[in-house]
Amino acid sequence: MASIYSLFIISKSGGLIFYKDYGSSGRMDTNDSLRLASLWHSMHAISQQLSPTTGCTGIELLQADTFDLHCFQALTGTKFFVVCEPGAQQMESLLKVIYELYTDYVLKNPFYEMEMPIRCELFDLNLSQAIQKDRVALLGR
Repeated sequence: MASIYSLFIISKSGGLIFYKDYGSSGRMDTNDSLRLASLWHSMHAISQQLSPTTGCTGIELLQADTFDLHCFQALTGTKFFVVCEPGAQQMESLLKVIYELYTDYVLKNPFYEMEMPIRCELFDLNLSQAIQKDRVALLGR
């Protein structure tokens, strides 16, 4: 059973630049994925402003009965979040691996324009390998 349902990458302005569905049931259409990304961007920004602690970077984990949502925000403001099974472990480290792949294969691509949807074959290939390694590691425990 896969632990990751979907992966989203949101630009600093709140636009969905990458979406990948890994679940077999409950697939979202394009409009639903855009709505979820926009909603998460807004909630993340509001949580930074309303936090009683100084230096808060926003919501990092949202736990629900049927899923967990883990988020990593890069210093540039780009947000990476995965929707996964409740209680899935090591998602923070997976998000950092995804961020490294993003910097290596997307940002260093001379044909990629910032804030535009990600269309990079090497990123997709290496992302699939990283997700597969994560699944194998989870099954091995």
